Amino acid sequence: MPFPEKVPKALADKFVAITALTDDFCAQHLNDEYRQVIHRLVGTLARKRPSPLLKGKESIWAAAVVHAIGRINFLDDPAQTPHCKPTVIFDFFGVVESTGQTKSREIQKLLDMGPLSPEWTLPSRLADNPMVWMLEVDGLMMDIRHAPVELQRAAFEQGLIPFVPGEQSDKSR
Repeated sequence: MPFPEKVPKALADKFVAITALTDDFCAQHLNDEYRQVIHRLVGTLARKRPSPLLKGKESIWAAAVVHAIGRINFLDDPAQTPHCKPTVIFDFFGVVESTGQTKSREIQKLLDMGPLSPEWTLPSRLADNPMVWMLEVDGLMMDIRHAPVELQRAAFEQGLIPFVPGEQSDKSR
């Protein structure tokens, strides 16, 4: 079975088991965008050497990855759609909250994930994530969205930003 994520053969079954659980959760409580980012996180954990997924129950890993991605994207904020409290996540997977929180923190520490981490932000929220757009230009920190489009293009070509904001606003008019 081909994976959207490159997963070592030794961890293919673990990847399938964890993502099957998270897919069920996403279908009931989240959306496909969350599902894709969660798959990417499980794939990243599978590629770590040694992979932390080799130890522990799939249900705990599933709860922890959903929680970790949820924390980055403020999933527990009722003003967000979708939104979900951590207790719903842990109850769904049958995981004690303290265990799930601990495993989630382990993932976040291992991958240096923090609130608004651009790599783990939902694609639909990248444009509103200030961490994505803060770059150092000539020794000064600036929000690249306020720079000339030529500078934005250069940043995009260097892989520093996910798209050219000046060109996006032109398309939405």
